[in-house]
Amino acid sequence: MSEVDAAVFRQAMGRLAAGVSVLTTFHEGHDHAMTADTVTSVSLDPLLVLVCVETESRFHDAVLDAGVWGVSVLAADQRPLSDWFATRGRPLHGQLDRAAFHRGPATGVALLDGTLMRLECRTSATHPAGDHVIVVGEVLGIEVPDSVGHALVHYRGSYGSLA
Repeated sequence: MSEVDAAVFRQAMGRLAAGVSVLTTFHEGHDHAMTADTVTSVSLDPLLVLVCVETESRFHDAVLDAGVWGVSVLAADQRPLSDWFATRGRPLHGQLDRAAFHRGPATGVALLDGTLMRLECRTSATHPAGDHVIVVGEVLGIEVPDSVGHALVHYRGSYGSLA
C-alpha cells in the first residue's frame, strides 16, 4: 500500500464544502473561542453533535475541563469573526470584544449574535483522533433566529456564501 501525502489529503478534503462556526466555552474566568468547520449532527435521540478540536490548541484543554460549549454557525457577513477566531496566538483576554454575544441560558457560554443558529452543549464523550480530539456533546439548548442571511462556507481554502 502506498503512502498518502498529507498535502494532497488536505487539498482533497478542501473540496468538501463546509459551514463555518465558532465554538465557545468558559473556563477559569475566561471565554475561549475557535473557528471550526467540523460540526456534525450525530443523533436525534438523544440530541448529539460532534466537533473536532486540535489537541495543541488552547481551546482543547479549556473545553475538556469546562465540559460545556457553544456552537454559533456564522452568516456570510461574519467572515471577520471567522478570521479572528482562527488567528493563532490572539490574546486570551478580551478575545470576544470584537463580537456581539450573549450568554446561553443553559450553560452560560458565549453565543455569538447575528448567527444562523446557536447550540449549547454538554460534553458526553471524547475520542482521541490523531492530532485532534472528537468532542461529542448533548444539545442542551437551541436558538434558531426567525430570519437569517446567507451561510458562510469554506471551500478549497477560500470563503464563500450559500443562500
